[in-house]
This record gives sequence, structure tokens and C-alpha cells, in this order.
Amino acid sequence: MSQTIEMIDPVTGEIIDQQQIAEQLLAQAKEQGVSLVGPGGLLGGLTKTVLETALEAEMTEHLGYEKHASSNGENARNGTRSKTVLTEVGAVEIDVPRDRDGSFQPKIVRKRQRRLDGIDEIVLSLTARGLTTGEVAAHFDDVYGASVSKDTISKITDKVIEEMTEWQNRPLDRVYPVVFIDAIVVKVRDGQVRNKPFYVAVGVTTAGERDILGIWAGDVGEGAKFWLGVLTEIKNRGVEDVCIVVCDGLKGLPESITTTWELAVVQTCIIHLIRNTFRFASRKYWDQIARDLRPVYTAPTEAAAKARFEEFAEKWCTMYPAIRKLWENAWTEFIPFLDYDVEIRRIICSTNAIESLNARYRRAVRARGHFPNDAAALKCLYLVTRSLDPTGRGRARWVTRWKPALNAFAITFEGRIN
Repeated sequence: MSQTIEMIDPVTGEIIDQQQIAEQLLAQAKEQGVSLVGPGGLLGGLTKTVLETALEAEMTEHLGYEKHASSNGENARNGTRSKTVLTEVGAVEIDVPRDRDGSFQPKIVRKRQRRLDGIDEIVLSLTARGLTTGEVAAHFDDVYGASVSKDTISKITDKVIEEMTEWQNRPLDRVYPVVFIDAIVVKVRDGQVRNKPFYVAVGVTTAGERDILGIWAGDVGEGAKFWLGVLTEIKNRGVEDVCIVVCDGLKGLPESITTTWELAVVQTCIIHLIRNTFRFASRKYWDQIARDLRPVYTAPTEAAAKARFEEFAEKWCTMYPAIRKLWENAWTEFIPFLDYDVEIRRIICSTNAIESLNARYRRAVRARGHFPNDAAALKCLYLVTRSLDPTGRGRARWVTRWKPALNAFAITFEGRIN
């Protein structure tokens, strides 16, 4: 939210019309042929003036007397030194005041500081959107006319590692009606470049908010021991109960879920099950298969779903027998879905909450090709997460039509949703 600061004329005490001042400055810049941004631009000049004025005010407070007034102690002003800082309008050269005994510690532009804080946020934002360190450096050169090394950009992004650790260990809510667990494949160099899964858990809170619980580096073929460790970590961070966990055939995960939360229901991801069905069929039949599958997962009961699936199998599984095996293997984790109210079905069937997140993750990791290690990949994924919610809580948006779903959850899981 923008904030307007009233400017008072020190002589008359009247409020200065800021819009009128801005119009006058723009008119003067146009007459003099001065550009708005870039080296020597109007905004650069204004930034220089504001920073130098603030630094002089800090020096006045430090010494206890105004500029050009007589010194009231041993320490006094001792000229200025030139310094170039990178700001959001480009590189700006400013004159920093000095004092005789060197005790002045400016706050607005600290000693040895070469970038204003807003620049770090720009670097983190660009990195989260998939730009490599080289591309971010080129961006600053093109847009701000400033040279920022790849090493400096890496150091800026490294600052979030401590923040990421704190985020990954933050306390969580006591109960989540639904938790989605999914994987994104990232290329990591481990002796040689290979595909490695990184797992993301997204909870839906009792307020209907999406809450990214954490990100974990895994390995192909992870089993129950790995998953029990991940889920125990989530439980130790305060999650006492989860009603439904939506996942997609990850080895050892269903057993680990029920071990961690005894009352949790394991639900296979319906969208993923349908997509995996398409993998075994010719693309030209996808529309027909989708249409014929719909009566299966919209059936009112398990018996009705079984009957509809047999009708589907009679039509398609002679041609594509692997589809029958896929559904039979997933049936135990599929059928809990059929016991729920339509509002609960809508929440657990829709994977928009995690698919939109995965799309951002994929865009960011694709731009880099591969990562030197797990830590670099985790940092990249966290930067994407951070860009969704800069407060670091990992919460980004409301789930649609949550109130009807909340009522359905409260009735279905009576006494567990408070």
C-alpha cells in the first residue's frame, strides 16, 4: 500500500502540493533535455538529494549542532567523501559527510554499503522468476547502467539460506483438513547430472489458506523410512492431526502417513490418476477416455464406481490392458474420495493449489539447466516460495468456495476441525 507523506513549508507552515512540485520538476527536466531515469536522470538526481539530505540530518544528530553552526565539542564535521551506491533508479554518486574522530556511523547508507536494501530484493525477485546470475547481471547493466558481478548476486541470494532454515523449521497449525504431497524433478550434479525428486507438502488450513509446509530433497525410490522422517518432522512442528493426505503412489508414503497420524485418510490424487491413464493410450482417444472415466470418479458410491469402471474397462482395457492394472493398483487409495460430500471432493480433487506452485518451480529450475548440489536447488525452490509470500510464512492465496467445504469437513470429521 502506498503512503503519502505530507511536506510542510518551513517558512509558511503550509502543506506543499507534491503533485504540483512533481509537475514542475518534470517540466524543467523536459526543457533541459534531462531523461527521467538512467545516468544523470531526474530520478537519480532526486535520489542523490534525498540521500545526502538524510545523511546530513544523521550527522547533525550525531554531533548535536546544525551544519555551518559552531561546534559545541571536540568532534566536528570534516568534509565529505564521494561514494557510488546502486539504487532502484540506477547507480548514484553521493557525498557522505565525515567527522574528525571517525565515530559517525550512518544508517541510511552504511559504511562499506554499495547497494540500497531494495536492490537485494530486486535480485531475489529476478532469481525467483528463473533468471540465472548472468541474466540478473545483464539486467542491471541494461536497465540501471550498473555493473554487478555474478559473485555479488550469488552472495545476495545466499543471504536467504538462514531465512530458509528458519522457515523450514517454523511452527505449523495444530490441524490441517487436507495436505497435498507432490514431487518436482530437478537436475542435480552428483558425480554426474541426474534427475532428483524434491518433495513439496502443501496444507490447506482451517481458514482455507494454502500453507507450504516445507521442501525436502529426496532420491529415486525413497521408502517408508524417508517418509516417516519427513512426516515426523512436520508433526514435531505442531501438526497434531491431518484429516486427508492427497498423494500419488509414492513408495512407503501411505504406511508412514497412518503411522504418523492414526486417523488420517490416504487419498490418491484423482487428477494424477487420470493423467497417468492417458499415458497408456493414444492421444487421439484422450477426449473419449476422459469422458468415459468421468462417471467413475463422480459416482455416488464405491459399488457404483466399480460398475462404471467395468463398463469403461470393457470398452478400453482390451486395447490398453495397462489402464486396468493402473486403476486396480490405485483402487484402495481412490475409493475414500467417494465417501465425501461434493464440497470436500472439490477441494481434494482440485490440485490447482500445488500445480500452480509446481509450474513456478519448473520455470525457475528449467532456466538453470542443473544445480551443483541439493543446497543450491533448495535455495532456488525457496526463493520461488518466498516470492509468493515475502513474509516467509509460505501462505499465498485463499482456496475458492472454502466455507461450504469447511462445513462439510466439520460434519465429516466431527470434533477434529476446530
